[in-house]
Amino acid sequence: MRRTGFVIICFLSTLITYYVIASYGFGSKGIPVPPELQESFNRRPLAVAAHIFASATTLLLGPWQFMVGWRERWPALHRWVGRVYLGLAVPIGGLAGLYMSWYAMGGIVARLGFGCLAVVWLYSALQGFLTARARDFPGHRRWMIRNYALTFAAVTFRLFFPVTFLIEVPFEPFYRFISWMCWIPNLMVAECLIRAQRSPVGPEVVPVTQGEPVGLVRLG
Repeated sequence: MRRTGFVIICFLSTLITYYVIASYGFGSKGIPVPPELQESFNRRPLAVAAHIFASATTLLLGPWQFMVGWRERWPALHRWVGRVYLGLAVPIGGLAGLYMSWYAMGGIVARLGFGCLAVVWLYSALQGFLTARARDFPGHRRWMIRNYALTFAAVTFRLFFPVTFLIEVPFEPFYRFISWMCWIPNLMVAECLIRAQRSPVGPEVVPVTQGEPVGLVRLG
């Protein structure tokens, strides 16, 4: 990951994490929350707390896992952070999100949008775990790109909110729209990045097969 992209992603992830925790995690602290959402969340405080704090963990930890220098300098830390991310945070956040999706405002369209996001997020995390266990590090990296793109839906989802005020559309129909658009474009961008990395131009990239999994080796 390039440094500029890393800084932007970290900034947006931190900003949205603060907004979400301040708004939903500890009650509204002067930050406006749509009353329909607040009422639904008040009925399911445990699921909301599990989803918010687990998802915030993935949002903040994820960018560091793509930094080559981080992996090469502290491979053991990279693995432990990965265990927290894949073994704890995503399962808790994803299952809580899947449960909450069936109570989402916006009817069946929004419920399916958020439900599909939770399922695909969990599935990509499982594939990321399995490829790491199989020492298929290029495959692991591809699945983790997809997974973090879905994690970043927490950011793109909230970036859509100001649009409702700019174009003055009713909130609930727009909510149905962003239940899908907060993550499908992210996944498309992730696939473009993966295809670019698979380009035959340049030296061949193969996984490290001896010693600790610290990254990739370039040949040629």
